[in-house]
Amino acid sequence: MKKIIAINGSSRRNGNTAKMLKAALAGAEAYGAEGEFIQLYSLFYKGCASCFYCKQKKKIHGNICATKDDLTPVLEKIKEADALILGTPIYFMNYSSSMVAFLERFLFSNYLYRFPDSSIFPKKLPSALFYTMNATEEQADLFHLPDRTKAYEEFLGNILGVPPKVLSAYNTLQFRDYSRYEASIFSEEDKKAYEKEHFQDTLDQARFIGIKLIGG
Repeated sequence: MKKIIAINGSSRRNGNTAKMLKAALAGAEAYGAEGEFIQLYSLFYKGCASCFYCKQKKKIHGNICATKDDLTPVLEKIKEADALILGTPIYFMNYSSSMVAFLERFLFSNYLYRFPDSSIFPKKLPSALFYTMNATEEQADLFHLPDRTKAYEEFLGNILGVPPKVLSAYNTLQFRDYSRYEASIFSEEDKKAYEKEHFQDTLDQARFIGIKLIGG
């Protein structure tokens, strides 16, 4: 049975990012895969300590991060997976801090300063990146979000040997009741109308990506 892992870089266990990840898992599971959902904000870990343990010549074939914390078993599980999906909200046109710290640990421990075979990840692993954001697509382009995410996307593809599939959800709802918060620059009516028109389609696309990642 194929194993697909979805990693949520949002603090919200059932928010927009989680819904996209779970839709992808549901798609993969419908085709017989085993899915696992990992909530990063439930784990205690930190980013790369730049100790270079993973770069020592006598250690490099183990692609092991020397830091031991709640992220350690997650890094090991990924080596055994058949597909990987990472989901993150976009904060100030960047990944969430939990996702950045995860990627520091994961990517750097599988990367060597050599050319052309810089990746020591043990196999090719299909992957996807899901983004959710309050910004519209036009605002994301205005603030150069595609340029900011491109490096992560390329590094992930280089390490895993396969370019990741990318799916973005724009103009998402942050609150169900906007009257409770100071958010006067937004129209609750317009935001909810946009979600009604677009978000289900995004979930359908996420489900399809889950199916494709496990070869369905």
